[in-house]
Order: sequence, then structure tokens, then C-alpha cells
Amino acid sequence: MNRTEMTEALARSTGLSKSDAALAVEGLFDPRNGVIARALRRRRTVRITGFGTFSPRRRDARLGRDPRTGDPIRIPAGTAISFRAGRPLRETLG
Repeated sequence: MNRTEMTEALARSTGLSKSDAALAVEGLFDPRNGVIARALRRRRTVRITGFGTFSPRRRDARLGRDPRTGDPIRIPAGTAISFRAGRPLRETLG
């Protein structure tokens, strides 16, 4: 499901107009100014009960390989985002 499909599904399921549904989707998921992204940038965990948890995870610097040449490359330390599905979501998926 892409963003447009999500917006249309949200509008149908809630009775919101498509423009209001689009604002809601953008407000949550925009990678720069969305609620989830802002919280993760502040190193905060986002828990959506019944759905799942988004968490920032610190990754140490490590040695990797260039896939084209096989040469070793240094991968700098950084922050990765992890998502763990909540039990109700996991149970829905079987």
C-alpha cells in the first residue's frame, strides 16, 4: 500500500475528506516533519498500542565489504530505526 492508497483507505474508513485524510497521513508519516520522525530524531520511542513500536537504535562503526569489488570498507556509526510489531498485529498476520 502506498501513501495515496493509504489516504484513500483512511478517508473511506473514517468518513474524512481525502484532503483531511492526506493531512493526517502526512502528519504521522512525513519523513521530515511527521510526528513519528520528530520523536525518533529526539531519540524517543514511539509506541502505538496494539500496532507496534518504533525505536531508534545506535549502531557502532563496523567493517563491511564493497559488493562490487569485495574490498573492505569502514561503515560509520549511526542510528537505525527498528520496528517491532505488537501482539495484536502479529496475531492478525498469523
